[in-house]
Amino acid sequence: MLVAGSAAAHHSFAMFDQSQRVTVKGKVTEFQWTNPHAFIQMSVTGTDGKAEEWSIELNSPNNLRRQGWKSTSLKAGDEVTLVMFPLRDLSGHKGGLFIEVTLPDGTVLKEAAFSGNRGPVNVPTTTPAQ
Repeated sequence: MLVAGSAAAHHSFAMFDQSQRVTVKGKVTEFQWTNPHAFIQMSVTGTDGKAEEWSIELNSPNNLRRQGWKSTSLKAGDEVTLVMFPLRDLSGHKGGLFIEVTLPDGTVLKEAAFSGNRGPVNVPTTTPAQ
C-alpha cells in the first residue's frame, strides 16, 4: 500500500523582518482576493515626494473570511493606514506582511495571527440586552 503525503509547499516568513513594524499611509490601487495569499497593492508618497508602489501580503482568502473579511473589505481608491512587518529585501522593493489596516471610516481590520487572538477578530461583537 502506498500513501502519498502532502508536500510542504508554503513559503517561510523569513523574507519579512518581524522584529520591526512599519506604518504607511496611502491609496489602495488593487486588492487581490486570490489564493494562496491575498495582496494589497498601494501607492505611498515617499520621503522624496514621489509615489512608491507597495505590495503587502495577507493570509489566504479562506482564513481572512474566517476572520470577518470580505472580498469587498478594501477597494481601489481607499485611503488607508497600514501596519506591516517590512520586507528584508535590500533591492529596493517596498512591501511587507500585513498586520492591520485602518479604513477611511475608521474601521480597523487585523490579522488574527498577530493580534494575540486566533478568533474572528474583525467580526463585530454584540452585548446581550440587559
